[in-house]
Amino acid sequence: MLNSWLFKQVDNSALVVFRALFGLLIAIEAFGAIFTGWIRRTLIEPDFTFNFIGFEFLQPLPGNGMLWYYGVMGVFGIFVMLGFKYRMSMIFYTIMWASVYLMQKSSYNNHYYLLMLLCFVMCFLPANRWFSLDAKIKPAISSISMPRWVWVFIVLQLWIVYTYASVAKFYPDWLDGSFPALLMKSKADYWLVGEFLQQSWIRYAIAYFGLAFDLLIIPLLLWKRTRLPIFLAAIFFHLFNSFIFHIGIFPYMSLAFCIFFFPPEKINKLFLRNKKEHYNAGEIIIPSYRNFLIAAMSVWFVIQIGLPLRHWFFQDDVLWTEEGHRLSWRMMLRGKSGRVAFKVVEKGTTDTIFVDKKEYLSRKQMRAITSKPDLIWQFAQRLEEDYARQGKKIEVYAEGKISVNGGPYKPLIDPKVDLAAEEWQHFKHHDWILPSEVEK
Repeated sequence: MLNSWLFKQVDNSALVVFRALFGLLIAIEAFGAIFTGWIRRTLIEPDFTFNFIGFEFLQPLPGNGMLWYYGVMGVFGIFVMLGFKYRMSMIFYTIMWASVYLMQKSSYNNHYYLLMLLCFVMCFLPANRWFSLDAKIKPAISSISMPRWVWVFIVLQLWIVYTYASVAKFYPDWLDGSFPALLMKSKADYWLVGEFLQQSWIRYAIAYFGLAFDLLIIPLLLWKRTRLPIFLAAIFFHLFNSFIFHIGIFPYMSLAFCIFFFPPEKINKLFLRNKKEHYNAGEIIIPSYRNFLIAAMSVWFVIQIGLPLRHWFFQDDVLWTEEGHRLSWRMMLRGKSGRVAFKVVEKGTTDTIFVDKKEYLSRKQMRAITSKPDLIWQFAQRLEEDYARQGKKIEVYAEGKISVNGGPYKPLIDPKVDLAAEEWQHFKHHDWILPSEVEK
């Protein structure tokens, strides 16, 4: 039964067309980062970046090196789109994208994480067997079919992402519309729609349409009767997000995924007119790596299901502590503002220096550090390193307050704790993060 489900040959039209769309989008992502100034603001202007803790060895290239770096990534994206040297191009793009992703957190979002996962997965998929320069140059690799596990893998991954995105919205500030209202308030000056978005009913429409859409889109795409209506809803949903929130390629990548839910006859008619209209499915080809593949898929999905749940094992609310927030599909769920001040005390003295953050941080980093405990801790470590180079041993204290979803400002960091002396614990709550007291 398992062999029939995973290794039955099916039409590969969806995969090869998605590869072309995916390659186009990742090329746009790379070149767009250059021309919008994102690279300069995020990787060139700052004196240092806030790495994912443990990946401090990943650092931006000096000077304008990161512009060239992204230019090379864009070329690899074009190669993926064309299906030219596909495997090599996809592997190199994946390594380069993952390196930048782990290199900085000032611009963190779940979409970047999803793109890293997808790039990694695409390295292993037979996405260049048709509709590619590779297949044209080397006809021996041409194939109009793929094993069904490819389709299963992609659908399950999407289902996990969307389901967790929906479940995360089941909390008071989302369900009563207060956070969507706060989100729309920041869009009041938008051309044409800004005033419309301020109407009271809009907050509830956004709250419950978003929740229901994320929860139901995969099941409704799988059911033939609801496939077209939910696809039309997806077009509206993702274009709305693109226009209102400016979240890059993600809305268009999400629409591209919908191709996996339509029959190959329609895909061929729209994109691959020279391909056979029908594929005689039914052949089951069991590869020599069957057991390894099943084990690898099992481990992958255990991690994908388990990782977003880890915040439940930390003390206090993830909306407050941020512990377990990343890598968990908690997308656009809360608004946080804050302020934080640092002071340095040289050991053995009473000399106190109040740190001017502007001397160390870019404007983008200044905004990010105010409400994120891990960035506050990393900045304390950075201060300790700077003073150590001057031959001084110091203690670093921080005093910060944050507001969640427009609520009152409350203390976030224990001002009596020397953060320079604290160790970072990946799987344990940090006691220097003060309790939220009131659950948000």
